[in-house]
Amino acid sequence: MSAPAFGHGLVLGKLYPLHAGHQALIRQATAVCERVTVQVHASQVESIPLEERMAWVRAEHPTVRVVGAYDEGEVDFDSAAAWDQHMTVIEALLDAPVDAVLTSDAYGAELARRLDAQWMQCDPGRVATPVSGTAVRADVAGHWWALSAPVRASFARRVVVVGAESTGTTTLSRALAEHYGTTWVPEFGREWTLLRAGGPEAPWHTGEFDLVAREQSAQEDRAAATAPRPLIVCDTDALATTLWHERYVGSRSASVEAYAAGRRTPDLYLLTGDEIPFVQDGMRDGEHVRGWMQERFREVLAAQAVPWQEVRGSHAERMGAAVAAVDALVAAGWSLKDPLG
Repeated sequence: MSAPAFGHGLVLGKLYPLHAGHQALIRQATAVCERVTVQVHASQVESIPLEERMAWVRAEHPTVRVVGAYDEGEVDFDSAAAWDQHMTVIEALLDAPVDAVLTSDAYGAELARRLDAQWMQCDPGRVATPVSGTAVRADVAGHWWALSAPVRASFARRVVVVGAESTGTTTLSRALAEHYGTTWVPEFGREWTLLRAGGPEAPWHTGEFDLVAREQSAQEDRAAATAPRPLIVCDTDALATTLWHERYVGSRSASVEAYAAGRRTPDLYLLTGDEIPFVQDGMRDGEHVRGWMQERFREVLAAQAVPWQEVRGSHAERMGAAVAAVDALVAAGWSLKDPLG
C-alpha cells in the first residue's frame, strides 16, 4: 500500500449541520493524509452549539483531530481584512503546519496559499454528493438521507406519551408511530417489572428507577439516531419515571430527577386521560391512585417548558387530537437561524 500523499491535512467549515458532503470530504482527507485536523467554526448567532457539532464529527470520524472556535468575522472571500480575521482563528487552532487543504468550494485556493499548503478540491459543484448546509436547514426531512446517526439523534422530533396506569399510553403511542411510519419506543419500565427479582410484587428501590430512566433514555436516543424520518414516538420518558418513583417508593428521588433534568427535552408531551375504564392486566395495582397520578402528571407537565396536551375520549378522538398536535409540530420545522455570511 502506498504512503499517504500528505502529512497533515485540514478540513474546515461550519458543519451547520454535519452532512454527507462534509463526511465525504473528511473521508477523502483521511485517505490522502497521514493525519487530519477538522476545524469547526461557529457563530453565536447560530442555533446549534459548537460543542454539539464537534461531538458529531468525533462520533463519526474518531481518528481525526477535531477542534473548534467561535468565529464572528464577516464572510467575504474578496476582502483581505476579512481573510486576516479568519486566519487568526484558523491558525490559533492548528497544532502543526498544514500540508494540504481540502475543500469543495473555491475559497480553498486562497486558504491553502495563506497556509503555504497544497489545495485539493473535492467534488466541485457538489455533483457526487448534492447537499449543502443551507439545503438541510431549509428542509431537514427532505435531506434526512444526508444526515448520519448522531446528527439524526439531534434533529429527530421526540413526541412522548405519558399518563397514569391504564390510560392508554401504549395504545396511543404505538398507533401514532404506525400512523407516521416511524419508530416507536416502548416503555422499558414494564419490561423491567417482569425481569426484576420478585416481579411486580416486590418492593421497589430508587436504584431501579435510576436504571429504568437511563435505559429508557438510551432506547430513545438509539431510536432517534436510526428513525426513518425525523420523528419518533415514545411510550414514557425519564421525566415520567420521576413520577413513577413517587408512586412506588412514596417519595421523590433527587437522582432520578437530576438525570431527567439533564436529558434532551422532547418536543411535545401528550397526556392520556383517565376517563376510560381501568383494566387490570396482572401488573397494575393503581386504580385507587390513578386519579392522584393523573393530577401529578398535569402538575409536572404544567411546570416544565415543553408544550403538552391532554387527549381524552374514544381512541379515534384521541388519535385525532394527537395527530393534529404532531402535524403542527412537524409543520413548524426547526427554525434554525441563518449563519453569518
